[in-house]
Amino acid sequence: MACLKALCLAILLLVAAPVPAQQRLDLPAPDREAIRTIIESQMAAFRRDDGAAAFAFATPGIQAMFGSPENFIEMVRRGYAAVYRPRAVEFADIMGDAERPVQLVHLVGPDGEAVIAAYEMVRDGAGWRINGCVLLRPPGRTT
Repeated sequence: MACLKALCLAILLLVAAPVPAQQRLDLPAPDREAIRTIIESQMAAFRRDDGAAAFAFATPGIQAMFGSPENFIEMVRRGYAAVYRPRAVEFADIMGDAERPVQLVHLVGPDGEAVIAAYEMVRDGAGWRINGCVLLRPPGRTT
């Protein structure tokens, strides 16, 4: 449990990170659509409080890190309120490289605060999976 708390603290510290300056990635349309579908499906699972379904969209590495759907959804509830219960969702660019693209998603959290969720994606035998999400400050926001 101490390991989970330390991980959550590290993740929360990343929330204050500025948006990285990276190159826009032009993935083929089927990949862009699949990535968006995976993220939307995970968000739908969070809305239903379906931890098992949400957990299934994560890579095996993320699953091993959290150990169970219950640990995973609890971390999301506590540290990713904008992902767990967004008021607004807008998909933006995909950045990075084709091996580990990062889908940027503009969110408005339940508190009304705007954030950018940067989802690192990985393709495996089952298709695209979420390999992590970091919340970033929108450009121009200082707090």
